[in-house]
Amino acid sequence: MGGISRKLRQTSALQRCVRIDIRFMVSDISVMTEITVHRKPLPAAIERFVLHWGEMGAVWSVNRSVAQIHALLYVSDNPMTAEDIAERLAMARSNVSTSLRELIGWGLIRRVHVMGDRRDHYEAEGDMFEMVRRIALGRKAREIDPTLGILRACVADAKKDARVPASVRKRLSAMLEFTETVDKSFGEIMQLPAPTLLALLKMGGAVARFAVGRGKRSAKRARSA
Repeated sequence: MGGISRKLRQTSALQRCVRIDIRFMVSDISVMTEITVHRKPLPAAIERFVLHWGEMGAVWSVNRSVAQIHALLYVSDNPMTAEDIAERLAMARSNVSTSLRELIGWGLIRRVHVMGDRRDHYEAEGDMFEMVRRIALGRKAREIDPTLGILRACVADAKKDARVPASVRKRLSAMLEFTETVDKSFGEIMQLPAPTLLALLKMGGAVARFAVGRGKRSAKRARSA
């Protein structure tokens, strides 16, 4: 009887080991399914553009995957599903989903539906000026607006604190004035219609020469007075 009991215990232990091995195999397969995709090669020009846009995104403190997905959608003639994007860029499906949500938050892509397909499809804003405008507004909201708030608070606190030298208060006020001027000008430029903005850009140095000439005339009139 003792031998039979030992054999039963050994058999039970072996069965538990087999179940554990199976669980690990299933887990490994799940992980491989998540990260292993078979990438269809992109045309050389598109691949170069996608890779470079990803590098530029990293420089701008934007996740590389987010920038690459945006680039791919921008040069795509048709809306793409998350599965299509994951396959074309050899990315994990979860990474693609996270990146798509961020791009939607920036207003750079939108979710669309295709007749006969229940899956979500995505397409990028195709108008370049509108795309640049949204990127600029997004960066302003994340960088300039918080800086303005901090500068205003610093200037207000410095005025009430006698320990802050007058020279420092002057520098802080000058920085605030400059930043507010840039912010105001930026807001006015962003409200211009695309054709008007394009015309101004095409004028190039003519705008600067006009501003310099106008400044000289104003100075001359002031001296005459």
